[in-house]
Parts: sequence; structure tokens; C-alpha cells
Amino acid sequence: MEILNNGVSELEYDRVKELTAFEDTKLGVQGLVDSGVVTIPKMFRRSKSNDELADHPRTHIGLPVIDLDGLLTDRRHNIVDQVRSASEEWGFFQVVNHGIPISVLDNMIKGVRRFNEQDIDVKKQFYSRDRARRVRFNSNYDLFKSQRADWRDTLSVSMLTSDHVDPNELPDACRHEAIEFIKEITKVGDTLLELLSEGLGLKSDHLISMECNKGRTLVCHYYPACPEPQLAMGVTKHTDNTFLTVLAEDQTGGLQVLHENRWVDVQPIAGSLVVNIGDLLQIISNDKFKSNVHRVFPSRKSRVSAICFFAGRFAPPARLYGPIKELISEENPAKYKEVLVSEYVGRFYSKGLHEKPSPADYRL
Repeated sequence: MEILNNGVSELEYDRVKELTAFEDTKLGVQGLVDSGVVTIPKMFRRSKSNDELADHPRTHIGLPVIDLDGLLTDRRHNIVDQVRSASEEWGFFQVVNHGIPISVLDNMIKGVRRFNEQDIDVKKQFYSRDRARRVRFNSNYDLFKSQRADWRDTLSVSMLTSDHVDPNELPDACRHEAIEFIKEITKVGDTLLELLSEGLGLKSDHLISMECNKGRTLVCHYYPACPEPQLAMGVTKHTDNTFLTVLAEDQTGGLQVLHENRWVDVQPIAGSLVVNIGDLLQIISNDKFKSNVHRVFPSRKSRVSAICFFAGRFAPPARLYGPIKELISEENPAKYKEVLVSEYVGRFYSKGLHEKPSPADYRL
């Protein structure tokens, strides 16, 4: 019989009790670090019978890096080709010269760190699992549904039903930084959707006319320094339930992408953004573009990322998304049925990340 690090046997272990005690603190994972833990609680430990380190080998090849400088010149055609190739083969790429000042990215990362490392009584005011609350802080949205908790805390700003962000709802620690970041990352998202439209052989405004740039959520992950990183995960392997994801991160590293059955380490590039295709874009592109599996490992250093998810039209009137008619033919028939964003997102939140919905659930 396995004896846990707290002296309790496996048979005596009460997972729900441990999760509830953790949740009741409203302090997140950083609260454990502040308390001085030197071994991670069982709720965070990877199962020996399903070790995620051994599921695929690793490789040292790098993620495609695309320079967006020259979009208004004759370089645009070449950039579109690179975006199309990366979206088909990887579902992931990094972009440089995207137009966001490095100071905006750096300040956002510093703001997220400041929020998570501030006085606990201030941070606790934002702790909530109420999805109707536009700005909320918690640890693991699927805490009570997952097989194992991930070593991270999250501050999120929901713009699913409205683009408007009331600055007074945002934490003082990152208020100005978040407003600037949202403004800039939205412009980059629109640019990327134009390039992706052209990569599909459509007019540049096609995906935006479908409102794929709507339904945004800003998600700020903070991965506290982990005393036993070899035993934990920062984010369980998954694909994104969106059209497009755009991420800014610090220089810590830890993000991995699955490519040709091998895990690829995403090397942080100062001032760059990481971009990936989501499930809904795979569906409407009729498998032309790929929503790819990725995960994050914690380390003995803290890590910060700020991510904008573009989920499409969520607010009424409802909009169905299915394979774009210009992309289907007798030789290439539709592979998916139509789906509502609200349904897809709702199913995502009703399950653990390890069993979230996928495009395969909507195959014809």
C-alpha cells in the first residue's frame, strides 16, 4: 500500500476533502508556496499509472517563427504562405514584429506577477467560480472535475458577451496594463484572422465577417515556483476551445506542443507572441487548419503568461458555426456539423480539461 507524504495511506486519502480545504483558503497555489510547502500535496501529483512524461518522446526542433514586418508590401504573400503552412502542419507558430510595443507586453507580465504576489486580502476579493462574474481569480477552473489539479492560479477577464471592459472591475495591480494589452492584442488578433482568411483562399475579411474575433477572454496564468516540478503539471495536455489563441509569456519556458508525435519545447523569444489554432477554426476550415495538443510544465521558478482567446460570437442572437461553404465541394464534403459557441464553451466548463469537447465530437 502506498503511503503518502503526509503519512496517510492511499486507502485513507480523501481527495474531495483535500480539494475543499484548498478551495476554502481562496489563496490558490501561491498560498501553498507562501505557507512554505516543500512537498506538493497529493491533489497535484501525476499518477504513476498515467505518467504524462512518458507518453511521447521529445524533440529539439523549433516552432515556426513568422516575421509580420512588411504586411503592406509585396512580402504579404510570403507571410500568408508561412501562416498557412504553420496552421496546417503545426497549428502553432510564433510571431515577431507584430506591432505591439515590447513595453506593453513586459508591463502586462509584470502586472500579472504583481497581482499574484500582492497582499492576500486584496487578491482574495477577486476569488470566484461564478462565470457570470466578468473578472475573477481562482485556481483550476475544473478543480472538482479534473483527475489531478494543475500547479497554477488564474486571473480572467471575460468579454464573451460584451467587448466593453470597465476599468473599475479590474484589480489595481494590473488595471492599466490589462486595458492596454487587451487593446493591442485585439488588433493583432484581427490581423492574424485576415492572414488566416487569405491562407484559406478567402477574402481577408472573411473570418472577421463571421465574427470569429468576438467572444474574447483574457486569461492570465501564474505558475508559482514549484518545490517538486518533476511531479506536477502546469496545464494538462489539451487543445483550445476557440477560433484563435494569442499568448504573451515571460522568459521562463515550460510550454510544449505535440508535433508529429513528439513534444516540442516552445523557446520564449523576447517580444514575440505564440499563436495557435483552436477547435472551432479547425471545424470551420473543414480540417484545413489544425487545433493542436499542448501542455505546460511548472519549474522551480515562477512563470507568467497572458493569453487572449477569440471564441467567436457568444452573445445573442446565436450564430451557428460549421464548415465554410467556399471550402467544401463534392470532392471535399463537410466533415462537421454546425455548433453554437455557447454550447461548445458550456461543455468545456462542464468537464475537466482532460475530457473537454473536441472537433471529433462534431464529426458527421
